[in-house]
Amino acid sequence: MQKLKIGVLGCANIAKKSVVPAILSISDFELVAVASRTAEKAQEFANLFGCEAVEGYQKLIDKKDIDVIYMPLPTGLHEEWVLKALEADKHILIEKSLAMNYSSAEKMVQKAKEKGLLIMENFMFLYHNQHQIVKQLIAEGKIGKIRCFRSSFGFPPLPSNNFRYNKKLGGGALLDAAAYTIRASQLFLGNDLNVKAASLNYNENDIDIFGGAFLKNKNGLFSEVAFGFDNFYQCNYEIWGSKGKIIAHRAFTPAPDFKPLITVEQQEEKFDIEVPAENHFINILHEFVKNVRKQNYKPKYDEILNQAKLLQEVRDIAN
Repeated sequence: MQKLKIGVLGCANIAKKSVVPAILSISDFELVAVASRTAEKAQEFANLFGCEAVEGYQKLIDKKDIDVIYMPLPTGLHEEWVLKALEADKHILIEKSLAMNYSSAEKMVQKAKEKGLLIMENFMFLYHNQHQIVKQLIAEGKIGKIRCFRSSFGFPPLPSNNFRYNKKLGGGALLDAAAYTIRASQLFLGNDLNVKAASLNYNENDIDIFGGAFLKNKNGLFSEVAFGFDNFYQCNYEIWGSKGKIIAHRAFTPAPDFKPLITVEQQEEKFDIEVPAENHFINILHEFVKNVRKQNYKPKYDEILNQAKLLQEVRDIAN
């Protein structure tokens, strides 16, 4: 089967450390080029990974020998470059969060629909097997019926020049750390959640640095999420049931060689499950390829819009 030829639009750390090495490990892809705003940065990146260096994002988009663009740009730059890439008939794998707001997400998804192209957010954690193990434990009745989902994702302050503190670039904890907890809520409680309460706390530069939200579905099940950039490190979720509880201790960021721990608590018993290490960056790339090959785009459009709706609701209610 013909390889998907991929270009990388931007030289972010996540691309360098995790995503491009994963791309190179998969036979379905051929890495063609990487683009940066400066020739020097593009060349440095290209030398690392054995591909062509391109100065300027538009030049990469204009290349005729690329089918897919991986876009690790800050959220605030997404709309412009996504629309240009879709206009040039490129499928897109993009870092989360896709959009600054719901209307922007709608605009990008509508363009993808019109062009018949895949756009997919890089929520790699969804494709780690630990979550399937948790689902299996629930299906086996280990905790009875779900009563509550809770998730926390936060970390200590970042360097002050980090783009996550830049409002124009989409900075703030909501579009970053919160996005994981809200996406995980949908994984276990479904896609009919609505935000009922929310709080965002801002710093002196009007950047939301920590917050929380309460989400509820039509069956009355609810999710409590907390997130932040000024927090003791947490990266977990807990599912509380009628007969027990499950905790995923490293839910969102297990390294490829890390074995995540799941704890199951019941009335008379408590036990841990060590999940085999695996690379969720590779796993999501396989999912991307499968959807391109099958031209199965609608589920990913729906995921994007539902996620963007919930993030917008958090912002609106908190403000």
